[in-house]
Amino acid sequence: MRETTGADVVEAGDMTGTGTRGGTGTMGGVTATGGVTATVGGVGTMGEVTTGGVAADGPAPQHGAAADGAAESGRAGNAPRGDGLGADGLRPWRECAAAALPADRAEAEEGVRLAYRRAGLAEPERIVWARSPREGVELVRALTDAGAGVREAVRTAPWARERARMLAELGPAGWSAHWAATGERLWGTTQALVDRVRRGVLEELAGQDRAAESGTRLILLDAVLGQHDAPWLAAFPTDRAPLDGLARVCRSAGWWWPFEKVAVVCERPDALHRDEAGRLDRGDGPALAFPDGFALYAWRGMPVPADFLGELAALTPERIRDEENAELRRVMLEHYGYDRYLDDSGARPVHGDDTGTLWRIDLVGDEPVVMVEVLNSTPEPDGTHRTYWLRVPPATRTAREGVAWTFGLDAEVYAPLRET
Repeated sequence: MRETTGADVVEAGDMTGTGTRGGTGTMGGVTATGGVTATVGGVGTMGEVTTGGVAADGPAPQHGAAADGAAESGRAGNAPRGDGLGADGLRPWRECAAAALPADRAEAEEGVRLAYRRAGLAEPERIVWARSPREGVELVRALTDAGAGVREAVRTAPWARERARMLAELGPAGWSAHWAATGERLWGTTQALVDRVRRGVLEELAGQDRAAESGTRLILLDAVLGQHDAPWLAAFPTDRAPLDGLARVCRSAGWWWPFEKVAVVCERPDALHRDEAGRLDRGDGPALAFPDGFALYAWRGMPVPADFLGELAALTPERIRDEENAELRRVMLEHYGYDRYLDDSGARPVHGDDTGTLWRIDLVGDEPVVMVEVLNSTPEPDGTHRTYWLRVPPATRTAREGVAWTFGLDAEVYAPLRET
């Protein structure tokens, strides 16, 4: 199953995975309507991470991120109304963080003004719209009459007050459990997306210019994250002061920058494609795209050049071998298929036994790819048996050793009573 956000779609998957340490896992019959998929949570805050404590400007980092892999139903962008506390309230926040559709500009502007009022500030004299975070940074750079930045008052202070209140109310253990059940479940995937957007903006606007990179990075770190603030907002009441204004912007727009006289607010993306693990992933276009053309390309989470994807449909074993970038070569191998590459490149098995066949692909400037070919003993409905390819460590010497490794065992103790 692939997540596609920004259109009403229904996609179903019945994926059986083998060859991971610890055994065989199955994800069957997952349906996503509106293109929303949950993934694993994480810790820390972008640009302001602390370890084992409280970040200066973000939720309290927690250990042991909880996984939340169930696909949800509903159109991306449905607004969480009122108190988003508890696991049942995560769905709208998840959809909010993954929304890829035009901003509700009127609602967002009302949220900005309310956030200023909640902070005890005069409303901004004007609100300027950008079509992407890249364009937002450029607009912020060009401002000459915006006044001082007020992010501390608008975003950081109200968050800190609410966290202190809930910590006092719930106690350390209660707050930790509450965060694990709410924001932490959305944090990792959303934060990975924030990281990737920041890197993309830095690459486009700064390149190798160290001075420009420093200034651009500071502007990016000064942004309020709009829809990507959904994970930490999910842990707090947002139907009342002091977070209701921030939540209204989160529900309706992208990143934004508050200044004394001006607020710069960004559109949301108009396309978002991720794999089952929540990583940016698309083989035939941008995985993340904004209305102004700012886009990120990725294959299973790994950034790739835009023109690289066009090559994938015409790959040959020779082209794969000639690729000097080891990471891009791995992408090529995944797209081409390890089994197909073995077949087309004339590879030979190096070992075989009753558990399967061990194959090896030697790659210039990279570690060899070693895989075990195994046959599923359980027949398919048509009576055939499916073949699986399990990637194992390069030092693997026998097929049994490779299969045993996928279960976290040594070859000497791997002796299944019954194969399934």
